[in-house]
Amino acid sequence: MCETTGLSQRRACRLAGLSLSTCRYSAQRPAADAQLSLRITELAPERRRFGYRRIWQLLRREGIHVNHKRVYRICHLNGLGVKRRRRRKGLATERLPLLRPDAPNLTWSMDFVMDALASGRRIKCLTCVDDFMKERLTISAAFGISGVQVARILESIALFRGYPATIRTDQGPEFTCRALDQWAFEHGVELRLIQPGKPTQNGFIESFNGRFRDECLNERWFSDILHTRKIINDWRQDYNEFRPHSSLNYQTPLEFAACWRNRKHEEKPTDITN
Repeated sequence: MCETTGLSQRRACRLAGLSLSTCRYSAQRPAADAQLSLRITELAPERRRFGYRRIWQLLRREGIHVNHKRVYRICHLNGLGVKRRRRRKGLATERLPLLRPDAPNLTWSMDFVMDALASGRRIKCLTCVDDFMKERLTISAAFGISGVQVARILESIALFRGYPATIRTDQGPEFTCRALDQWAFEHGVELRLIQPGKPTQNGFIESFNGRFRDECLNERWFSDILHTRKIINDWRQDYNEFRPHSSLNYQTPLEFAACWRNRKHEEKPTDITN
């Protein structure tokens, strides 16, 4: 009996032109669905990032021949859909032209390069370059480098080189953390972040990282972290003192820096006293 109109279900179906059997029909899932659902709920926690299509392929490998739509329906009914990971939103920054500075210590560029030891353990290398002289200021290798450690490394460089006017980086968490921001504020250093997903905006360090990987990381075998640091430090010294650079008219960064200082000294006006 329909509560709102007082009509029986039979009469309501007759008036609407519907079959009574259609109105009263309830889907009867086969017993195989229960077994399939049980197997899917066993696989899903083991493969938490697998969607229904991959689960379907695993079932096929086990000899369970089932339609992928059926697997999707069971996954949906059991709430086994894969949740999308929330992407970290980048900071809104202005795109600035990538220009080579006119003097040392005006702009440094920083980035990370990943590699692995012979044991398979991952290592992280912080690379930093002076954009004017192409000098590699540091290549620090460790199993992990936090924002606090990045600030300490920059401070150790500044003890000998002085503080730069600007440091260009991407928007990695180590470069956008409070520790590095505080260090930059205290020493009057501008942190210039490139736009997310635009590595060409930090092209000087990206170019160096390519050479670092090609000439050092891919050509060496690292047994442990101490061995890694020694090899990388020797390569960095060779890069700065012996390797000719096409962008420096095939001088080394050391030779280019000496020529630049001599030229500036010659251009400096001398005091003429009567």
